[in-house]
Amino acid sequence: MEEEEVKCPPPGAPLWLATFADLMSLLMCFFVLLLAFSEMDALKFKQLAGSMNEAFGVQRDVKTKEIPKGTSIIAKEFTPGRPTPTPLKVMRQHTTDERKNNLDFRKGPDRSGSEKTKAAAKRLEQLKKALKDQIGKGQIEVTGDNERTIIRIREKGSFSSGSASLNSKFKPVLKKIADAINKTPGKIHISGHTDNIPISTYKFRSNWELSSARAVSILDEILRVENIPNDRIVIQGYSDTVPLVPNTTPKNRAINRRVEIEVIRQTETVQDLPSLIKFSE
Repeated sequence: MEEEEVKCPPPGAPLWLATFADLMSLLMCFFVLLLAFSEMDALKFKQLAGSMNEAFGVQRDVKTKEIPKGTSIIAKEFTPGRPTPTPLKVMRQHTTDERKNNLDFRKGPDRSGSEKTKAAAKRLEQLKKALKDQIGKGQIEVTGDNERTIIRIREKGSFSSGSASLNSKFKPVLKKIADAINKTPGKIHISGHTDNIPISTYKFRSNWELSSARAVSILDEILRVENIPNDRIVIQGYSDTVPLVPNTTPKNRAINRRVEIEVIRQTETVQDLPSLIKFSE
């Protein structure tokens, strides 16, 4: 019986070994990338190590002054910088004489100081003069400074108690106010205020609704006589949250029942100031 000849494998590595080696290399690169992108929480690691310490061995304790925080290579190397503004005070000078070594600095006209203050005071006096009768009767109070004008409309003469309907006798007064605030640049804030006595009627469930409704009534009458852009107007209802005086007496509560028209002025030029307010008789 003849023995069968044993066939030897071809020389060199088998073909599948190259594919396996490539796969192992890709897997190694994948896990290296995972490790690079990973973030280790040192606090949790120490807690886990403490649990393992009780079960398997002893670990040396290292005291730290603050709680360790995890980090990663990406966060450490590629964190964007935080730009901070650098304040610079620049004074620019101009000259046509290049032979001069030093330049003279001359201060320009100050339009934001005393001139603007005088114009605001003049405007306020004009408003008080036009409404002197109502101010004398205690129906209106006019105050202000260089930045704003506040016209306080008392409940007396303008609204009936517990009502948001504007009295017809007060409408001519409101026409003068509307003409004044329309010619004064700035935001117009109309806010309603009440006392601390609760109200609950079929029309107004609370002082919030009453204060808001009175502010809207004033606005409706102003818009009826003057064409004021809507983006200048803000309506607010404060109820009894912003009293002028404590609500301890009937007189004080009457003072707190009011509608305030506040004009917060914007930038204005000096030549425009004399013509801001003109009252028609």
